[in-house]
Amino acid sequence: MTSFFPLWAAATILLLVDLTVSEDIGGAGEEIQLQLIYFNFETMQVTWNASKYSETNLTFFYKLSEDEVHQNCPNYILYQHHTAGCILEAGDDVLDFYISNGTHSLHTMSLWTSSYLKPSSPKDVNFLWNHVAVTVTCSDLIHNGLLYEIQHRSNFDTEWQSKEKDTCNVTIDGLDDEKCYYFRARVKTKESTYGTDTYPSDWTEVTHWQRGQLRDLCLQEKKAFPKYILISSPVAILTSAFLLVSLWKRQRVKKLLIPSVPDPKFTFPGLFEDHKGNFQEWIRDTQNVVPLNKMEDGDKDCAMEDVMVAQLVKVEVDTPTIAQLGLQMGEEKARDSGQLPHQLLHGGDVVFLGDFRFVTNDDAYVML
Repeated sequence: MTSFFPLWAAATILLLVDLTVSEDIGGAGEEIQLQLIYFNFETMQVTWNASKYSETNLTFFYKLSEDEVHQNCPNYILYQHHTAGCILEAGDDVLDFYISNGTHSLHTMSLWTSSYLKPSSPKDVNFLWNHVAVTVTCSDLIHNGLLYEIQHRSNFDTEWQSKEKDTCNVTIDGLDDEKCYYFRARVKTKESTYGTDTYPSDWTEVTHWQRGQLRDLCLQEKKAFPKYILISSPVAILTSAFLLVSLWKRQRVKKLLIPSVPDPKFTFPGLFEDHKGNFQEWIRDTQNVVPLNKMEDGDKDCAMEDVMVAQLVKVEVDTPTIAQLGLQMGEEKARDSGQLPHQLLHGGDVVFLGDFRFVTNDDAYVML
């Protein structure tokens, strides 16, 4: 039956126990260092620093709470042919012992064995897989106040991930079915039950699992893209394409509803670059229009029709030329005493100059 030490007694033991004890041996102050481990409520092991007493065989005497007298260690640990520790069978009990050098006592202690407990490793470890989760079970130890710790990691994890439970039935979820995982387990003690000087058990052998199957080894795997990236990337591409199409259609609709005003720089090349916006100079240089020269007083008697013929000599149209119009008007003027003909010529706009009438097309220019 498992018994628990009273709290007041545990506090007293903590004051008494000191793994480094100074004793006066032969008049000289020397230190003796102890290590105590209680293996799975079965065996107690007490060792000391044998290098300090390399030429001396120390003796270990002990008794348990039910014993009346101290007895010599049944199994000594030897180091370089000299005693270095003692192994004895003990239950969850109070252990009282002392270490002596011949007849001189070096150290005396009284402690509760379970304060230095080291449980055994988990046994019969099984793995029950369910896609992205696994349940790890093992045989529970008969003692209370223990924790069962399961650790796992993959090739892409830098550290082990742990999960603890009071019973050896631990479920780990959120695993990737494509990855290979390492698993190991151990047993720990609760500090509230056994104190701070206990030891966790040794780890079980590491096993390798992938897709619910036991593997001999986890080979180096190529790091896969997370699933959310593979899903979100096409969505982002489609959204970007939709926005681009929307902007393109918006520009087309804008051009249809609000046509752009043409830039005169492109409609009239050279108007602003060479002539600084002077439209008359631009026409004269680009459209071959002959400028009207200032007539001297002696030239005022020149016939108006001669001047107009010089101005419009570049016009090539199907309508009658200026010279022909001038001759026809001259004849009609002679016949009709200056009356203009009643029938208009076809082909463009009518321009009046004094008593003369002219018909022009789109390519003709008249400078007044």
